Amino acid sequence: MIKNTLKKISLFTLIAFFFSACGSEKNLKYFASPPGRQDTVTIAKAYIPRIQPGDILSIYVNSLSPEASSFFNPYTGTSSMAGGSSPSSSAGAGQMTQPGYLVDPSGEIELPLIGNVKVSEYTTTQVRDTLKKLLSVYLKEPTVLVRFLNFKISILGEVARPDVYNIPNEMITLPEAISMAGDLTLYARRDSIEIIRDVNGKKVFANVDFSKRDVFSSPYYYLHSNDIVYVKPAKTKTQQTDRTIQYVSIAATLISLILVIFRR
Repeated sequence: MIKNTLKKISLFTLIAFFFSACGSEKNLKYFASPPGRQDTVTIAKAYIPRIQPGDILSIYVNSLSPEASSFFNPYTGTSSMAGGSSPSSSAGAGQMTQPGYLVDPSGEIELPLIGNVKVSEYTTTQVRDTLKKLLSVYLKEPTVLVRFLNFKISILGEVARPDVYNIPNEMITLPEAISMAGDLTLYARRDSIEIIRDVNGKKVFANVDFSKRDVFSSPYYYLHSNDIVYVKPAKTKTQQTDRTIQYVSIAATLISLILVIFRR
């Protein structure tokens, strides 16, 4: 009689333990909406970066005459720049260092033969079109490829892989950034992810609720170059860690007790 009673108590306690451990599932959801509701969210306007002093640009020139074009690609296949341009480099995790044109404080770069070209506040598409016109004096049907080498974001806090990430296509959303960093940890605050952004020489701090669908229409849905994404820890992180240790200890004790009872 006592043996059966102990079995029932142990089994009931073990079941209660597992249910209590799973009780916080609702706090881990992303993009939540009312049950059974189907809705549509307008996505924020895509962000197109504009060149600023201190940016590093990759510029590759081609034309019907590869030999003539090579003159305007002095750093291709080398680790240094020629023609008086300011060399710099940018590398992300697992990427090789690439030389590029550093935009000087006046917002200009210097190219062979062409000289100084104003690029600050322009998009890479606008710089491409400008360079094509300037190069048409020297080349037949020139084509130009302009890319940022230093478009990067920093992801800190409660993510699996905090790091600085280079973004080669110059466009990334907050969900993509979180995925790139290996997703949020169990201790992350999903209702208040902080974005730190440089705006006109000032740091702007904003919070995004990742647990709701409003994130897709937020002005911080598309990240800017040099944005810092800080995933805050839950206030109960320490308590949760202690509670987890207690749960594991209780579970181990219960399992040992059940094994002892059933062996008798």
